Amino acid sequence: MRRSWLLGVLLFALGGAGPAAAQFPIFDAHIHYSRPDWDAYTPERVLSILAAAGVRRAIVSSTPDDGTLKLYEKAPKGIVPFLRPYRSRGDMGAWHSDTGVLAYVEERLKRGIYRGIGEFHLSAADVGAPVVQRIAELAVERDLFLQAHVDDAAIEKLLTLYPKARFLWAHAGMSSSASTVGRLLDRFPKLWVELALRTDVAPGGTLDPEWQAVFVKYPDRFLVGTDTWITSRWEIVRDYHGDVQRWLGQLPREVAEAIAWKNGERLFPQP
Repeated sequence: MRRSWLLGVLLFALGGAGPAAAQFPIFDAHIHYSRPDWDAYTPERVLSILAAAGVRRAIVSSTPDDGTLKLYEKAPKGIVPFLRPYRSRGDMGAWHSDTGVLAYVEERLKRGIYRGIGEFHLSAADVGAPVVQRIAELAVERDLFLQAHVDDAAIEKLLTLYPKARFLWAHAGMSSSASTVGRLLDRFPKLWVELALRTDVAPGGTLDPEWQAVFVKYPDRFLVGTDTWITSRWEIVRDYHGDVQRWLGQLPREVAEAIAWKNGERLFPQP
């Protein structure tokens, strides 16, 4: 067992694909390694799970950020660190009005390793809050993505209010339709979309025609993701990506490759 853990660490340290017999290597745009996970899964075990699922690189953000650092220290070429503005889960609902959160973000960014800020939750009513405004400014200044778990009204408002910032829209808005996602991609060139938890993309394993049309129209704007938002999600990472592989296989190969890993590699090249 320990050998498999060490293999996972080695694969991520080298930025290589996992040993799984996957049709496409995967760039996973939505992973968390938060405090409840630490006792259940060592960093070595986490990297082994990702490697076994065919994940070659992954965006990781955690509550607190120390979880991301644990993985990044083990595999700096495989982990793309994002800074989540939550010191604890208690920050989730009010981070946008907490200057302490802003101080935390500014201090952590001094490490110089982060490629984005988020994943964060936000309502449309709070998009213009001073803390949000300053974090958007920091993202533009440092050329960082903002990963936002918001609905379509909030993402539209964010993109309108902060037109210089680049956004990665978590879960494609969670419940936003394919047509809504397509409309926003058409309007906002600085919007990219990740598909964590969007089982409606391929219900029953068959790719939905509306999603297929959007993927083919905007092949360079989508990424896949898992979202290990609770500890038990680590047990299904491999099966989850097996399902993703099945619907990717129903797309034209160049589109599937872009969504599976090429978009992630292009947006977040290894330093």
